[in-house]
Amino acid sequence: MAAGSFRRSIASQLSKVLDLPPENLIKSISAVPVSKKRHVADFQFSIASIIENSSSDCLTQDLHLQAQQLAERLKCDSVVSGISAGPGTVNFTINRELLAKTVLQQVWKDGSEYGVKSELFSTVPRQKAVIEFSSPNIAKKFHIGHLRSTIVGNFIANLKVALGHEVVRINYLGDWGMQFGLLGVGFQSFGNKEKLKSSPLQHLFEVYVQINKAAEDENTKQLAKDFFRKLEEHDEQTLSIWKQFRDLSIEEYIRIYERLGVHFDEYSGESFYQERAQEVLKMLEDKGLLQKTIKGTGVVDLSEQKDLSTVSTVMRSDGTSLYITRQVSPSVFIARELLNMSTLITDDKSQSNHFQHLFRILKLMGYDWAERCQHVSFGLVQGMKTRRGEVIFLEDVLNEVRSRMLQNMTSTKTTKEIQDPVETAEKVGLAALIIQDFRGLLSSDYQFSWDRALQSRGDTGVFLQYTHARLHSLEQVHGNAELTDVNVACLQEPDAISVLQHLLRYDEVLYRSSQDLQPKHIVSYLLTLSHLAAVAHKTLPVKGSAPDVAQARLCLFHAARSVLASGMKLLGITPVTQM
Repeated sequence: MAAGSFRRSIASQLSKVLDLPPENLIKSISAVPVSKKRHVADFQFSIASIIENSSSDCLTQDLHLQAQQLAERLKCDSVVSGISAGPGTVNFTINRELLAKTVLQQVWKDGSEYGVKSELFSTVPRQKAVIEFSSPNIAKKFHIGHLRSTIVGNFIANLKVALGHEVVRINYLGDWGMQFGLLGVGFQSFGNKEKLKSSPLQHLFEVYVQINKAAEDENTKQLAKDFFRKLEEHDEQTLSIWKQFRDLSIEEYIRIYERLGVHFDEYSGESFYQERAQEVLKMLEDKGLLQKTIKGTGVVDLSEQKDLSTVSTVMRSDGTSLYITRQVSPSVFIARELLNMSTLITDDKSQSNHFQHLFRILKLMGYDWAERCQHVSFGLVQGMKTRRGEVIFLEDVLNEVRSRMLQNMTSTKTTKEIQDPVETAEKVGLAALIIQDFRGLLSSDYQFSWDRALQSRGDTGVFLQYTHARLHSLEQVHGNAELTDVNVACLQEPDAISVLQHLLRYDEVLYRSSQDLQPKHIVSYLLTLSHLAAVAHKTLPVKGSAPDVAQARLCLFHAARSVLASGMKLLGITPVTQM
């Protein structure tokens, strides 16, 4: 890794002066973010990192003084061309030609793996990870609320795979429960087999709306309970109706997932574990964790004082399972198959209490791996409306963003050159949705804006796609760059150095996202890279330049495009080559 070799060189020199092992210093050496002032060093070393209790016992001026004293004891060499002191930091400037040569060679060598081979990840153990995400409710159209779970889970899975982890992507479907009793009764009253075949989820949604209007009727409630009880008793006719709902739903979900560029290794669901849920209830009982209430329901006491001040209900009074019981089941049985795994579940922050209960139950059952279970929470999307009004279904949003993007593209001169404008509009539109969603903290709610999301300039997914297509076009017009015998002396302009400095930071950004699972670090990095590349594209022309200058600049733009494409793919975006 380019940054790695420079960090090691700086750490080696610091080690001799500070009498500390170089490996203890590497993580305190970080690439400096590019500044509009241009005149910034490439790396900085934090003085506070080597002083115990520096935050409370050392004054800022003391840190600055120590930085100055340390800087004076260090010397420039063949790698470092400049050393200076900052506020509590020692700053290092890399030899400019060596910077260009090393960064370009590393990007060229590693390709899509640039950044992930960094020594920053050397101490991170490779694990088996189960990522459970999306998880729509069968027989209901894919609600827009599932978009965040889907793209967040996809991002986490992509990142972990890139970093060498063994990942299992699971879609744990809501395909069991009392709502199927209601839907089954509703279909018997309002269902139409032809409509079910032609538009299954839309028809089932309409049926569900109709039966819900009658749900307060005691007779309807009883019929729904009877239908669900038959399901749990494996009545053949009832199961046949349920299976048809499930199969048709999954078919339609897969079609939408293909549009999102998302895949799963396994489609699981509550139904698969509903029998094992009874096994789990028996396990809870055997461990003395299951308690009966006066009403006959089964609860687990989660309180520290064991005074039933905090309980989780795991069984109805008639003995049937509840949602949380059917979530304990897969956790237990999957863990038996995948030892030493970690489990991550993406769901909105309103479910935090539910997952705290789930993980607490697993821990009480004696499963130490419950410590490695994590709920990746996210906020709500507000204000997402189509031209027709409030959006309910994800497919409405995907169609809308494709339509709006296609309309924007047809107003430009280049659209007629695109081979498949509809497919391009789909990819660019999806990038717009993902970047607007990922720009902030996942736990934050955010206000969606069509106009802001689809801007071709500014910090948007459209701008990322435009930059990638533009850089790709540059290579197509002037020929693919060749790294052999590149004259790096031709890449000393401030705008070229800014791009190179930014490429140095990529591994640190990936490391930060891998630690907190926040995509916003990568989004911010890619947007800055696109802005820097756009400026360089204007000030460092390839056309009309001397051959060695043109070749060096092509290599620079190729490196920028390669890293941009890799980062976009991690986020779940397919880069386009025409726009």
